[in-house]
Amino acid sequence: MTVTASDLTLLEAAALLSGASEWDSRALPQRGIPSFVLSDGPHGVRRQLGSGDHLGIAASEPATCFPTAATVANSWDPDLAEQMGAALGQEALALGVDVLLGPGMNIKRSPLCGRNFEYYSEDPILAGRMAAGLVRGIQSRGVAATPKHFAVNGQELRRMASDSVVDEATMREIYLTAFEVVVREAHPRALMSSYNRVNGTYANEHPQLLTDILRREWGFTGLVVSDWGGSNDAAAAAAAGSSLEMPAPGLHSAREVVAAVEEGRISREAVYARAAEVIAMATSAPSARTAPEDRPTFDVDAHHALARRVAEESIVLLRNQDGILPLAPGTRVAVIGDMASTPRYQGSGSSQINPTRLETTLEEIAGTGLELVGYAQGYDRQGKPDQALLDEAVALAGRAEVVLAYIGLDELSESEGLDRPHMRLPQAQTRLLAAVARANPNVVAVVSAGSAVETDWEEHTRAVVHTSLSGQAGAGAALRVLTGAVNPSGRLAESYPVRYEDNPTSAWFPATGELALYKDGPYVGYRYYTTTGTPVAHPFGFGLSYSSFEYSGLSLDKGGAHLTVTNTSAVDGTEVVQLYVTAPDGVWGPDRELKGFAKVPVAAGETATVTIPFDDYTFRRYSVREGRWVHPAGTWRVRVGRNADDLPLEAPWEVDGDPVAPADPALGHYLDGTVTDATDAEFAALLGRPVPQPETSGRIGPNSPISDLAHGRSRIGKLAVKILERQKAKADASGKPDLNILFMLNMPLRAMGKMTGGMVSAEMVDGIVDFAGGRGLHGLRTIVGGFFRNRRQDKATQRRLDGPR
Repeated sequence: MTVTASDLTLLEAAALLSGASEWDSRALPQRGIPSFVLSDGPHGVRRQLGSGDHLGIAASEPATCFPTAATVANSWDPDLAEQMGAALGQEALALGVDVLLGPGMNIKRSPLCGRNFEYYSEDPILAGRMAAGLVRGIQSRGVAATPKHFAVNGQELRRMASDSVVDEATMREIYLTAFEVVVREAHPRALMSSYNRVNGTYANEHPQLLTDILRREWGFTGLVVSDWGGSNDAAAAAAAGSSLEMPAPGLHSAREVVAAVEEGRISREAVYARAAEVIAMATSAPSARTAPEDRPTFDVDAHHALARRVAEESIVLLRNQDGILPLAPGTRVAVIGDMASTPRYQGSGSSQINPTRLETTLEEIAGTGLELVGYAQGYDRQGKPDQALLDEAVALAGRAEVVLAYIGLDELSESEGLDRPHMRLPQAQTRLLAAVARANPNVVAVVSAGSAVETDWEEHTRAVVHTSLSGQAGAGAALRVLTGAVNPSGRLAESYPVRYEDNPTSAWFPATGELALYKDGPYVGYRYYTTTGTPVAHPFGFGLSYSSFEYSGLSLDKGGAHLTVTNTSAVDGTEVVQLYVTAPDGVWGPDRELKGFAKVPVAAGETATVTIPFDDYTFRRYSVREGRWVHPAGTWRVRVGRNADDLPLEAPWEVDGDPVAPADPALGHYLDGTVTDATDAEFAALLGRPVPQPETSGRIGPNSPISDLAHGRSRIGKLAVKILERQKAKADASGKPDLNILFMLNMPLRAMGKMTGGMVSAEMVDGIVDFAGGRGLHGLRTIVGGFFRNRRQDKATQRRLDGPR
C-alpha cells in the first residue's frame, strides 16, 4: 500500500523533516517509508565509507573525477554537460546514491571566493544553461540532482553567519536567474538552500525565496534540503518551504516542529506538505527498489575517456604568439613545474573525489610524439623560495626547443571554507617563468586554476593554455591541445581583470562582519568592466583557436538572431558565437548582457548558418516598483561576436513592451556603473530602504560563529579559538587546508544542535551561549541538565515512533 503524508501522525511527519545520519534521510519502517542516500557530486560522486563526514576528509569510494564546474563552463556546451551528468547519474546508481548534491551554481561576484572552482560563471544565463544540461543528464538515470546554494551565496568567510544585503532587482536579475533557468528548463527534483541570510532572513527559512519565487512562480515541486548544518529554526524552515534538515539534528528537531504547530507558529498543513516531499523522494529513490548486489555498474574506461573529452572541450587558449602552438611532432620539450608530476585537478572540500585513476603529464607525454628532454620541479609547491630548484629548471630550459611550464594555484588557494587573500600566482612560480624565459623565450605556460588570476607573468610566455581544474584526465587533454590533436574551443566563463583592484568588489570583499553589502548591484564581472570601460587582461567569453573565423550577415526576426560564420583557415575548428543585448535609452543598468550562445563546428574553408533564439530572458528587466518582470519598450541593440569585448555584428530590435519609467536620480553612480564610488545614500536608494547596520553590542548569541568567541567574555572560549587558530596556521604551513578547523571557526554555535546526531539539543545550545557569554555556572547547569533531558525525551519520542498503531 502506498503511504501518503496524510496517513502519518504529526510527530511522524515532523520526524521525516530531518536526517538520520550524515548522508541518510530518516526512515519510518513501520509506515513503509524507506530512507534515501544523499552524496556530494558536483563533478564526481563522493560516496563515503563508514559513517563519513561532509567535508571530504574521510575516505570515499573511487569514482570518476570529472572537470569542475568552473572548467566545464568554459566549454559553453550544455549538451556536453548533459553527457557528463548522465555519467555522474550512472555512477551514483552504482554507488547506491539517490540524491546527488550538485551542481553548484552561485554567481562569481568576486574572483577571490574560495569555492569559485565549484561554480560555473559570473553570468546567470551561461551558468543556468550549463547547470540545466548537467541536471538533465543526472536525472536521466533516475537520480535526483540538487542545484545549490540557493541563494546569494558568494563568500566562504563567515558563510554560516553572514547576511547578504542585496537589492531586489539585482537579486532577481543576477543571483536568481541561473536557478530560474535550471528549474524551468531541467526540473530538478531537489534543491539545496545556502547557509547565509538574505536581507536578514536565513535562506533556509526564507518564504519569499522558497515559497513565493521557487515554488509558486517557478513551479518547483521537489524537495529543498538545507546545506549541512545550515538549518537555524526547524519550524520556520518548514513553514517557508524547506523540506529536509541535514545532516542529523536529532529527534529534538521533530519535537520543535510539533511544538510550533501546537503553539500556532506553523500550520499543520505546512508540515504535511514538507513530509509529502520527503516521502516522494524516498519512494522514488533507486535504492528503495534495488538491492546492493543488484546495482548497475559503470564503465570505468569509458567514463575516463568522457572526462578527458570534457577537459579537452573546456581548455582555453589564452595566448599563442607567432603560432607557436600546436607543437610539431619531434619538438624537443622541457617539462618544468611541480604540477606536471603532481597535478592540480580539483579543489579542496566537500567536492573532493577519490579518482578511479589519475593522469600526469610525465606519464602521458610518451604517446604524444614530443621528445622529452627532461623534467625539473622548478618551484616549491607551498611557494617557499628555492634557488636550487630554480637553477635546475633554467639549466634544463636551455637544452630544449620549447619549455612547457606547469603552473597554477595551490591547494590552499582554492578550498571550501576559505577565500583567497589576493589574485596573484605564487611568486615562486612567476619568478621561475621570468628566469626560464631568459634562458629560452619559447615558454608555453599550462595553467591550473579554478578562478581568475592576475596575468602580468604572461609577458614571459609565448603561449598560455588554461586548463582550469580539469579532472583526472586533464593531463592527457592538455597534451592533445598542445600538439594539435585537439583544436582548442574553450572560452572564458569569467572575466580576467588586469589586477584585483579593478574588480568592483575589491574594497569590500569578503565581508568580515555579519553584513555582506552587495554595493556593486547588477554590475558583476563583464557587466561592470564593459559599462565603465575598465580594461581587462582577458574578457568574458574570450578564447583563441588554431582556426580563424569571420562573422557576417546578421539578421533579426521574432525567432532570434541569424548569421553566418566562416572558417577562414585551413584547420577544422569550433567557434562559440555569443549574443549580447543593450537596453533602450532611458533604461539604466549594464551596457551589455549575454542572452544566448551557440557552439558551432565549422570545417576549414566552410560556412555555417547560426541561429540564436530569443526567449523570455532576452529583453527583460525586473521592476521593483511593479513587482514583476517587464520588457522595456524601445530600441534594443543586439550584438553578436566572439566575446564581451569583440562584437563585430550589431542590429537594432524594436520591443513593443512596457513603458520605461524614468531612472531615480538618487541612484547616482549606479546610473553609469561607477559603483566603486557609490555612497551609502545611493546604496540605500538602490535597496529601497535604509542600509542595515551591524550589531555593535558584541554579545555572543546562538548565531555567532565560533571565531567570535575570541571577543567574548569566556576565557575558555577565547582559549578554544586560539587553539583552533594555531591548528589552522599549522595546516596552512603544510599547504593543505584543515577543513574541519575552517568549518568550526565559521560555524555558528547553534549548528552544534544540527551537526551532532541529536547529542546537542537547542536547550544545550542556549547553555553554551550562556557559558560563552560569561555566565559560566548557569550555562554549565543548562548544558548538563539539557543533555539528560534530551536523552530522556529522545527515548520517549522514539518509542512513540516505534509504538503499535
